[in-house]
Amino acid sequence: MYIVDHETANKRFLIRDNGAIAAEMTYVPSSPELYIVDHTLVDNAYRGQGLGDKLFIAMVEYARENGIKIIPLCPFAKGRFEHYSEYVDVLNK
Repeated sequence: MYIVDHETANKRFLIRDNGAIAAEMTYVPSSPELYIVDHTLVDNAYRGQGLGDKLFIAMVEYARENGIKIIPLCPFAKGRFEHYSEYVDVLNK
């Protein structure tokens, strides 16, 4: 089972496997209440295991807990918002 870590200093959510980064989602705070998700990457060896979704859900939960809205510039994050309506409460419209 993979655990998502949030590195606030590096502005990213990531999943490690034996110390190596398996997947990451980065963001840029535009303001304290608005984050731009600009990149999601899953290492080829880990594709198809749902790691991108785990990162996305962790970002959404963090946004909900902290009153943050998200602008998804990253195509992956944008696609998740389009596919899953239960997360649009944190989408900046």
